[in-house]
Amino acid sequence: MGLLNLSGFGLGYALMRCWFRTVLCWAATGALLLVALPADADGIAGGLVVAYLVVLVVAAADGARTARRRTVGGSWRPLVAAGAGLVLLAVPAGGVVFYGSAKDEAVEQMLLDRLDRGDRSVEAASGKPFAAARGDYQAALTIYRGLGEEHSGSRAGKLVPQRLDAYYKAVSAPYRQKKFCEAIEPLTYLRTVPEAIDRKLLGDLADYPDEPLATALYECGVGKLGTVRTDKDGRELSELLRTFPGSAQAGKVGAAVSGKISAQSRAVRGSSPCAAEEMLRRIRATTLSLPDRKVSALAGKADPGIEDGAYACGVAQFEDKQFDSARLSLTEFAATYKKDKRRARARDIAIAAEIAATRAAAGKHLPPSGPPGGGRMELVISNDAPDGVEILYTGPVTGRAGIKGCGSCTSYSWVSGAAAACKARGKSYPKVTLWLPAGEYHFLYKHRGASSGTGVTSYADGSRIQPGYRYTGCTYVSRSPGLGYGTTGT
Repeated sequence: MGLLNLSGFGLGYALMRCWFRTVLCWAATGALLLVALPADADGIAGGLVVAYLVVLVVAAADGARTARRRTVGGSWRPLVAAGAGLVLLAVPAGGVVFYGSAKDEAVEQMLLDRLDRGDRSVEAASGKPFAAARGDYQAALTIYRGLGEEHSGSRAGKLVPQRLDAYYKAVSAPYRQKKFCEAIEPLTYLRTVPEAIDRKLLGDLADYPDEPLATALYECGVGKLGTVRTDKDGRELSELLRTFPGSAQAGKVGAAVSGKISAQSRAVRGSSPCAAEEMLRRIRATTLSLPDRKVSALAGKADPGIEDGAYACGVAQFEDKQFDSARLSLTEFAATYKKDKRRARARDIAIAAEIAATRAAAGKHLPPSGPPGGGRMELVISNDAPDGVEILYTGPVTGRAGIKGCGSCTSYSWVSGAAAACKARGKSYPKVTLWLPAGEYHFLYKHRGASSGTGVTSYADGSRIQPGYRYTGCTYVSRSPGLGYGTTGT
């Protein structure tokens, strides 16, 4: 009867008609089944199992003790009861086997669910920019690493290599889409993955990012060469030359830089010389900063193009009526390239641009590239002003001249200046003589007092020089209520 009670169903008690004890056995077994089923990955508490086994042992011992005191009805004999008890022991044993199998399956499902969470993280990350997706990718990698390293024999663990392949494809998607600048950050991240996961799990994936990253750095760097206005220009090419110095992509940098320089050197002679010159300057600066000496030495190839571009830019600015910009550009060109044959021409255009900034008629066309033939007329300009005067002129010829200040001279009233200036008897005025071919001229008189805070301003005027005449002019300062300015009379 004790063996029958080991089945967990209290059958020994039932044969002896000990119904209360039978119900207690059913209650203990039912409670165990209620807690244990359905089987999950965590199983049931060890203490509960021990307690149940204690109940079975107690029931078996009590059943055997009780059977000795009672006579079991029917044809049952002790040997038959013992045989039946042994057979019925297969019930709890089979239950244990079944429960273990169910628990193992629950563990497999738990691991598959974990794998699915990693897959969902990758799927969510693939629709975001990498900076925003990085956290999702790292979470997925943590899951794959745990499954692949700690549960490699599970169904989920065996799927990890396949998932890692999909993972690498998702992270490197911008590269396959030829978004090379966008691909640099995720490919750089992939190079760090072998530090966080067993290389055996990665296989060939461990070294996969090197070639695509070198290509992305090259394509992005060459594409941006000369186009970025910050100190970040050239960082991709610098990274390529430092990280993959022996790669085929690094070997192409020199040729790419030379090609860019040649293209922009031709472009300075095109319709947008200022933009081409600026890009050429940036290419030169970037090339000079690259870590490979052979490549950085190519920076000097840009110098002739920059020189041509500086001149062409100033001329284009004049033609576009950007007179202040043209003056600055061509003045800087003349000061920088003192051996350039266009230096004198650049200074003439700069003079014309400075006059045109005040008198637009002086900028209708570029000044002539050479002086005309024929005779020249004399223009004598005297200065009846305390400060010196610089005279800029453009027309058939272009130039500048200066007159010293008249120390004993004073300013005139607005009304009397034109009639009285330069006409004091016996007084010697500082003067300058210009010899000019006939034609239409534009003048700018820059009183040096204009920069001394006296309120004196410069003055622009036009004049026609005709053959056979001698011309005179006079510069002076006149006053008006609340304003002083320089003027001239001829």
